[in-house]
Amino acid sequence: QLRRSDGPVSAVRRDVADPGAMAAEVKALARSLGAPLVGVAEVTEEALYEGRNPGLRHAIVLGLPMDWQEMQHVPQPRAAAEVMRTYRRIAKVAIRLAERIRAMGWPARAYGNPNSSDILMIPLAVRAGLVELGKHGSMIGTEYGSNFRLAAILTDLPLALDRPVDIGVDDLCAVCRRCVDDCPPRAIFDEKQLVRGERKWYVDFDKCIPYFVKTCGCAICLEVCPWSEPGRVSWLSAFLLKRRAASGPRQV
Repeated sequence: QLRRSDGPVSAVRRDVADPGAMAAEVKALARSLGAPLVGVAEVTEEALYEGRNPGLRHAIVLGLPMDWQEMQHVPQPRAAAEVMRTYRRIAKVAIRLAERIRAMGWPARAYGNPNSSDILMIPLAVRAGLVELGKHGSMIGTEYGSNFRLAAILTDLPLALDRPVDIGVDDLCAVCRRCVDDCPPRAIFDEKQLVRGERKWYVDFDKCIPYFVKTCGCAICLEVCPWSEPGRVSWLSAFLLKRRAASGPRQV
């Protein structure tokens, strides 16, 4: 996968007069390759590791759900194996999509490994309109809650950008304690923390990581999250947004 993540670019470049049409084409291609979730974001500094600069301006963010039944075995190795299977499947989609973009004459680099690369996936997924940040410090998505995994392609292909979404995550996280109470090392804060000048949901990784390593991935907080139950996101979001509209936004 690492060998195929980047490669030569065709000398014949396809002209792009309509970034919106190209974004629609790329999204359709990503879905045909096996990624049901796809969005486009600008690559900003908050999504880069310190000292890294891939030199590509757009991120195509891909998402693939995990098998819900297998993930009910967290934090056992059976669930960890499903996590890795999903990462491998979505990485293959990213690689194939990057190859197709390079064949158009545009640079494209696939990122299928979230632990050792130039970029942070979750900030890109937020900007691409696929997720909001949840109390557990990870993503809560518009279709699968937290029960999916990400990959990305960085490229200079002209693409229309997506926008962040609001599905009501903060409305529920402000009053829900499920991930806080179920976290074995007690690493999840019940209130937002000040992180680099911005108040946001944050996890004490000095507590999280030792348990995460011990259990080969943990993921308890992702799977107990009320958003992650199959079929729940749409009606839960509709309920929360309707309640907010009736009572006004909650201060969190």
